[in-house]
Amino acid sequence: MAIKIYKPITPGLRNMTGYGFEEITKSKPERSLIVIRKAHSGRNMYGRITVRHRGGGHKRYIRLVDYKRDKLGIPARVAAIEYDPNRTARLALLHYADGEKRYILAPVGLKVGDVVTSGSEAEIRVGNCLPISRIPLGTMIHNIEMQAGRGGQMVRSAGAAAQLLAKEGDFAQIRLPSGEVRLIHKVCFATIGQVGNLDHKNIKLGKAGRKRHMGIRPTVRGSAMTPRDHPHGGGEGRQPIGMPGPKSPWGKPTLGYKTRRNKSTEKYIVRRRSVGKRG
Repeated sequence: MAIKIYKPITPGLRNMTGYGFEEITKSKPERSLIVIRKAHSGRNMYGRITVRHRGGGHKRYIRLVDYKRDKLGIPARVAAIEYDPNRTARLALLHYADGEKRYILAPVGLKVGDVVTSGSEAEIRVGNCLPISRIPLGTMIHNIEMQAGRGGQMVRSAGAAAQLLAKEGDFAQIRLPSGEVRLIHKVCFATIGQVGNLDHKNIKLGKAGRKRHMGIRPTVRGSAMTPRDHPHGGGEGRQPIGMPGPKSPWGKPTLGYKTRRNKSTEKYIVRRRSVGKRG
């Protein structure tokens, strides 16, 4: 995919880049595979804001993506590669031999007309979905299940890929994009290949309005607020926040504060993700 560079005829276009969309072959989604997405603007059932900086944005339809890949042994032809506004990856529309249609994440190298399958007898080919026990070591995979039959939950964003490192007993070691090495049961399914749309990380929004189109509202610095609105607020002019470390608007530490609470899965982590040096 090529990056589109705009002619700088306005200040907003000066540093803006966009998608080329050369790989997109269909402009409208499959009607049987979409549902209405109701916007809640970060509010809960009582109307209170529980997630800040949400609201507005363009109207979207949710595409129903098949993460389970549970049509085993039935070949499917790739009918189209489509854009999805709800995720960074592209979608591939599959037409199965029995007439059913489904969306899957489009990996790098998957083209219209290719045939993909799922199951233990599937070939080691881009787009095919197999149990980890049948995938050779060193293979790049994505859309990985954490629990058998639940559907892929890991490695689903644009350009992401994990690598199968080893198999021992009932588990396999998989290196995730973050650098973390994790144990996954060998009966879990994974899809061969790397998620497409590799140039997503090179896109520059260029202007604030483009962020608003995505439904993301502005974020105000705590140091620009008053003391009643944020612990960092107050004072005349620019100055340090006046505390040992930064805090959230509700007074909780935000730097080096561990947020992982799921201790039941600690035993499946072989090596922690690589964390860069803090500034």
